[in-house]
Amino acid sequence: GQGEQVDEFVVMDLRMPRALAGLIVGIALGVSGAITQSVARNPLASPDILGITSGASAVAVFLVTVSGGAAAAIGGTVGLSAAALLGGLGTGLLVYFMAWRRGVDGFRLILIGISVTAVMQALTTWLLVSADIRDVARAQAWLVGSLDGRSWGEVHIAFWGSLALLLVVATAAFQFKPMHLGDDVAAGLGVRYTRVRAVLLLCAVLLAAVAVSAAGPVPFVALVAPQVAMRLARCPTPPMVASGLLGALLL
Repeated sequence: GQGEQVDEFVVMDLRMPRALAGLIVGIALGVSGAITQSVARNPLASPDILGITSGASAVAVFLVTVSGGAAAAIGGTVGLSAAALLGGLGTGLLVYFMAWRRGVDGFRLILIGISVTAVMQALTTWLLVSADIRDVARAQAWLVGSLDGRSWGEVHIAFWGSLALLLVVATAAFQFKPMHLGDDVAAGLGVRYTRVRAVLLLCAVLLAAVAVSAAGPVPFVALVAPQVAMRLARCPTPPMVASGLLGALLL
């Protein structure tokens, strides 16, 4: 009857995409945070600190405030998500190449990430101050970070993107364990640590960008989940699987 159709609409079209999007985004953020903290060997290294989230936010706000009402014509929510994805990827690559000096040092990576984050946040603030109040309201609604209004199309994009990246991470993870003993030890064991580190960092950047494009800049999940998972699992380094599951639980 009519009641069953309404229930099906509420569950399948409103609630289910939101729940699945939260699950996917939480896993992506948790694994991304575990990778960045392991690579940098620093508990502060997360997509929030390294500028990935702020870069995605700046590009999304630029699209909304500069294009104004034309943002819907450009692609609506999907176009905004794509812009955030490109912004997060571009910012992450910028931080990585700026931190490269015959390798990537964890402290240098964090310091450059904090600097880029400050620049992107300043750019976002300037765009909001200079824009029309209606565009500011639309941008601010996205900047809060929310799962409201997620569609099946966005869930499919986030799912397949995250799945492909997680498969790459799982493939390279077994070479990642010796790197915790130091670069010299890893090289002695035959691990090409520079290449493995670059691949995993790229996956972390893309996972964070996918998460931000799907749900907006959700703060602290990627920072907190790996540390809590590490203490619950009693591991010396952030466990990726437990970090992903805890990220999904937190979100």
